[in-house]
Amino acid sequence: MSTTRPYAADDRGPDAGNSDGGSDVDGRTDGRTQDAVRRLALTGESGVVPRARDFTRQALRDWGWLPASTADRRAAAEDVLLVVSELVTNACLHAGGPEELRLRRGTKALRLEVVDAGSGDPAPRTPHRAGRPGGHGMFIVQRLCLDWGVIRGGDRPGKTVWAELAAPS
Repeated sequence: MSTTRPYAADDRGPDAGNSDGGSDVDGRTDGRTQDAVRRLALTGESGVVPRARDFTRQALRDWGWLPASTADRRAAAEDVLLVVSELVTNACLHAGGPEELRLRRGTKALRLEVVDAGSGDPAPRTPHRAGRPGGHGMFIVQRLCLDWGVIRGGDRPGKTVWAELAAPS
């Protein structure tokens, strides 16, 4: 796990003129980012896991990942949906619920970010026991992602848990 990379591997950070990448909470953008960032507010919402998956599925459609033209592209999209489910579920179970989901599309990777107000750090259960119920979420994230980590908000409570998956070729 890396905790020191605040931006996607192929991203130079936020645009100096617009700290949120030009996207509003409904997933619309102002055109400056070529629709590369999607945001979904989740604070106080019910059914956040299916809502986050539906939101992500629509972004993948808009970005051309779905419908998938090959089995590899379909698997890549399914991995993204699974990781979103795991990160949002962890925020529900261990951090009082997610505040926001962010999707950042880069040329080589897709970065998922879940913001929550929790103080704990997610970690894969070690040793991993495949036969035991529960505790598999971060193990799945670790296995499917190029990298993942946690960013603390500095003076504000909470954190952003991020994960990066390779863009389909």
